Amino acid sequence: MAFLLREAPFEDAPCPDLILLDLNMPVMSGREVLGAIVADERLAHLPVVVLTTSNAPEDILGMYRLRCSAYITKPVSFQRFVEIVQGLMSYWFGVVSLPSAEGGRA
Repeated sequence: MAFLLREAPFEDAPCPDLILLDLNMPVMSGREVLGAIVADERLAHLPVVVLTTSNAPEDILGMYRLRCSAYITKPVSFQRFVEIVQGLMSYWFGVVSLPSAEGGRA
């Protein structure tokens, strides 16, 4: 969150175009991070793709209720993981119109 909010030592960090978020992180859970992102008007415009191991219906619904942009369950196969990441890149950076970084500066 310090990076996204450009807090020390990240004052000069670039604004990301897309956030890939895991549910299971050590300091803040993905749920907490997404909640903080959507609650902050400086960050709420950022698309957030949840990329995690959980395929539990309650996790999927919960993250969409928090306004994630997409929810993807990580595959077991590395080759399939590569295909998914390539598809994400193609979609988010080749098809979708994203806001400019200047429009969302924190």
